[in-house]
Amino acid sequence: MSAEIKLEEKINLKKDFPVPSFDEWKKQVESDLKGESFEKKLVTKTYEGIDLQPIYTSNDIKDIPFLNNYPSFENFVRGTKASGYHSSAWEIAQEYSYALPEELNEALKHDLQRGLESININLDLPTQLGIDADQSKPGEVGKGGLSISGIRKMQVLFDNIDLTKHPIHINAGFSALPFTLLYAAFTRELRLSLMNLKGSITSDPYDFLLKHGFLPYSFKQIFDEIKFSTQLMIRSNSPIRTIGVSGLNYNNAGANAVQELAFVFATAVEYLEEMLNRGLAIEEVVKRFKFTFGISSFYFMEIAKLRAARILWNNILKQYNVSEDNRKIYIHGKTSQYNQTIIDPYVNMLRTTTEAFSAVVGGVDALTTSPFDEVFDIPDNFSRRIARNTQIILKEESHLDQVIDPAAGSFFVESLTAQLAESAWKLFQQIDESGGMFKAIETGFIQDEVNKVAEARKKDFAKRKSVLVGTNMYANPKEELNEPKSPDYELIYKKRVEYIQKYRISGDDQKHKNILDKLQIIADTKSYDLVEAAIEAYIDGAAIGEVASSIRSTGKEEIKVNALEIHRASEIFEELRFASENFRKKYGHKPKVFLAVMGTLKQYKARADFSRGFFEVCGFEIIYPSQGFKTTDEAVDAAINSSAEIITICSTDETYPELVPLLARKIKEKSPESILVLAGYPKDQIEQHKQSGIDEFIYLGADVQKVLSTLLNKTLKLN
Repeated sequence: MSAEIKLEEKINLKKDFPVPSFDEWKKQVESDLKGESFEKKLVTKTYEGIDLQPIYTSNDIKDIPFLNNYPSFENFVRGTKASGYHSSAWEIAQEYSYALPEELNEALKHDLQRGLESININLDLPTQLGIDADQSKPGEVGKGGLSISGIRKMQVLFDNIDLTKHPIHINAGFSALPFTLLYAAFTRELRLSLMNLKGSITSDPYDFLLKHGFLPYSFKQIFDEIKFSTQLMIRSNSPIRTIGVSGLNYNNAGANAVQELAFVFATAVEYLEEMLNRGLAIEEVVKRFKFTFGISSFYFMEIAKLRAARILWNNILKQYNVSEDNRKIYIHGKTSQYNQTIIDPYVNMLRTTTEAFSAVVGGVDALTTSPFDEVFDIPDNFSRRIARNTQIILKEESHLDQVIDPAAGSFFVESLTAQLAESAWKLFQQIDESGGMFKAIETGFIQDEVNKVAEARKKDFAKRKSVLVGTNMYANPKEELNEPKSPDYELIYKKRVEYIQKYRISGDDQKHKNILDKLQIIADTKSYDLVEAAIEAYIDGAAIGEVASSIRSTGKEEIKVNALEIHRASEIFEELRFASENFRKKYGHKPKVFLAVMGTLKQYKARADFSRGFFEVCGFEIIYPSQGFKTTDEAVDAAINSSAEIITICSTDETYPELVPLLARKIKEKSPESILVLAGYPKDQIEQHKQSGIDEFIYLGADVQKVLSTLLNKTLKLN
């Protein structure tokens, strides 16, 4: 009979599972590393200059001042609402860049029935500049956004759309005043009070300056206009926001999170000061700010960035003695275009999903998830719906709206939030002490700092230390590439010019006289009185170009700086793929690579598989023999018969000293123009192999983009 097993009355998990100290854990890890450096192997340096530890403990957060803060209190790190998203979830937004009001209206009506909550509209450059279509050039009208001039097209734009139900956000460029007044005229005709409308019509002159490299008017003129827009909403008791501060272009130029935060808040302070200098009350002005941040792919960094943003804005407004309730920040997030790809574009859906997840966990007030085809096509109903459904699933199925600050208590995220806020504050102070944000833009400091980080990112993508799935790693060589498409801008220009010219001559003589009288009043008035005259002029039939030129009858003073280099990380690889595809169209086949696999499967397979993946990034055609060659003569004959421009030798470092000289000599004798590549980089053999005729080496850590570009150029010269 077996002995009876007796359990202890009380379970003591600490006794059975003792908790090791950090020092004990580290000692064990260092032992497992067998002499390798703990810091080099396990500590990761981010682009922000922050050291990410392999493990975080309570010691890492013991000195963090905001650790015990509650949501909607103190610095708002845990959110601006006590109940989180329970009381009101984030706005599911969609960004639209349709050129014609008719097209945009159809898209809006379609999407509002399928989950869209918040409408975001970009204006094309002429409209942002306050220029009518017939005063612009073909190729400019409708590019990147809506072309609109008068009140009748506003009626077309918002036909059958309830403006009181959905927030409307308009990115109006360096000054929103001309469009703001058009919007006010349109709502007056509908007998809608601005007090009952939500959203934003924002001016962001520094963002415009860094994107385009110029501003057409003096800062005095621009900030006077921003003041009038803001005054209109204050006097109308409207919640519509008028001052935009965007970090999106920094994000899309490759900036790090610290830079994005510091540059955004340095900008915000200068905008705030300009409004205060013009006599506006600070408690009213701060409620008119809308902040936009790009959401990148580093999940935890993006969560920490949004939490740090609330801390920083709160700390800034504290210095101005702003009441606690008005120190709450409004954040709009948009998934980054920097990580979007033309190649294997469906992976973009996965990228926007993780980015959207981090944005919601970080506590955005509104979120735009980019359609997967945004960078190479005009998003259609399908791609827009997938983008919205990403957020709907996070809300309705993942229930992210049911948790208040889900990152709270994470040793890692709390520590990262504190480090980000501290680093961004230091950079913010550095900008302030050096003369402010505009001075930093004017001298090129901002652009140079962003470029440094962008170059570091570029090198990491080129060497595949950073991975873009389907582009610089795990490429699909059979994929049919999507040629970037654009609208027919000639046709758009023709339609808009034809319409605006008819619009100008419509109506009777008295109407035209009324318009001219009001335009003259606007030109003669430099006070808030011009607002009412402009609204009435729009109602009578004035076009945006006429009103804008009257407002800006003085103040013409172009400001020029170096623009930010906005780009996508994948572009350096997309250029290679398209070059390879153009080669195929011209010669009937893609550049060919023959893998000279030597020896047994164990000897060649790892390097042959690596080589195939390496060359597929460029879209090359890979000839991969089914078994290894036993003799060099077999390998040479097969390589020559393949007609491949590139021959890659795949075996082991141990066999290379004997194999390479023989193979290289025989191949060059039969085909002197063949390009020879060695899979691997045996450091002590490199010079010997170069003398034997090896042209390039491919290996882990190689600059993939540089090597492939070199090989592609050599291949092109052979044909």
